[in-house]
Amino acid sequence: MTKGGMESVELFTTEGKGRGLKAQKEFLPGDVIFAEPAYAAVVFDSLTHVICHTCFKRQERLHRCGQCKFAHYCDRTCQRAAWLNHKNECSAIKRHGKAPSENIRLAARILWKMEREGTGLSEGCLVPIEELQNHVDSFGEEEKKELRADVESFLEFWPPHCQQFGMQLISHIFGVISCNGFTLSDQRGLQAVGVGVFPNLCQANHDCWPNCTVVFNNGKIELRALSKISPGDELTVSYVDFLSLSEERRAQLKKQYYFDCACEHCKKQLKDDLMLAVKAGESKPSADTVKEVIQLSKDTLEKINKARMEGHYHEVVKLCRDCLKKQEPVLGDTNIYLLRILSIASEVLSYLQMFEEAADYAKRMVDGYLKIYHPNNAQLGMAVMRAGVTHWHAGLIEAGHGLICKAYAILLITHGPSHPITKDLEVMRVQTEMELRMFQQNEFMYYKMREAALKNQKIQVMPEPSNENAPSLFHKKE
Repeated sequence: MTKGGMESVELFTTEGKGRGLKAQKEFLPGDVIFAEPAYAAVVFDSLTHVICHTCFKRQERLHRCGQCKFAHYCDRTCQRAAWLNHKNECSAIKRHGKAPSENIRLAARILWKMEREGTGLSEGCLVPIEELQNHVDSFGEEEKKELRADVESFLEFWPPHCQQFGMQLISHIFGVISCNGFTLSDQRGLQAVGVGVFPNLCQANHDCWPNCTVVFNNGKIELRALSKISPGDELTVSYVDFLSLSEERRAQLKKQYYFDCACEHCKKQLKDDLMLAVKAGESKPSADTVKEVIQLSKDTLEKINKARMEGHYHEVVKLCRDCLKKQEPVLGDTNIYLLRILSIASEVLSYLQMFEEAADYAKRMVDGYLKIYHPNNAQLGMAVMRAGVTHWHAGLIEAGHGLICKAYAILLITHGPSHPITKDLEVMRVQTEMELRMFQQNEFMYYKMREAALKNQKIQVMPEPSNENAPSLFHKKE
């Protein structure tokens, strides 16, 4: 696997799509095309006391900045590394009396950096901050109102002794954050914890079936190849999850990013037939029955969201079971409404330690996902990993080990061998391999030892189900 710098890519302009990135050399799946540190980044408001403000890792005990009492760090090393970016912020927070919201903090960090380094191209950047897309002209009334409120709050926070920037540039920076702010995830890649601006990565255009993926690893954003890329090929990433109908993805892209997706998968509505599949065979359901079941599925998903928010997980399980009874005779195995219910059911049942039922749903979910997703999709890899762990906990060691190996192969490409989640998966792969050998040698002894181990050691509880989806690429309000 190669490690690429910015010399491996070329900036180009196309009619209709604006700027984009092209490969200057060949890349193979799993290659890092480039790794880019944030121009500026901040931790989300709700997590400022549990996430390090330098490396964005989640830690039990963090050191607090003695001056502003707001910033938190893993240790002195992270605190020293942050000082250049935190120095102005620290005194501004003390002067202001409290820390402003994440958008204001990020805009201020960007402008302090521009004050330090001047405008124009920064080192390692292909495009200056002031030339990034802001889409302010496409904002609706609500977004314009939010922009005005942000600019007002920013002016209250910005210290009078610092360089005074014009309103146009300040509005531009907020526009850039709104449409080009990338989500930063914690070290496990499971929770969105902050937002940053990455000028080079911003240049990669969208495709619903991209040849690259983005992962936050060790303080930098990595652009990684998902398939073989030849010199001159455009480098693309997906701004949205593929597991939606082409019409829904296009509507989401138009609403959030202000463009009409013209990728091959949207134009030809590829995979839509799978996502809307109905039971085949002699007893094929009528169009009215299908419509009825899809409406029931949508209504159930709303009820499930409400029950999850309130922590009523047994109610979620009941809703899922009832819905599946109605879906199973009507919807095909790859239907997205069936897959969404299977995904929720397996996650919540795992949390409730009802692993056997959870494993059955997880297996069906993964079988459906494998027919829909790109084989090297990060969300597919994570889903396969969860299904593998569920099978392992259920004592289904053969299937569990197989799924964990499959997930490991995907995450080696999407996340790379040094990412914490890939390292965790490697440990699980070795452990399940050892248990599988034991199982194959003496099934009875394997189950006896497993029973004894579970009596002595409470099984690790799965994380509490969250209403949040996997961290999306861009930090964009729905």
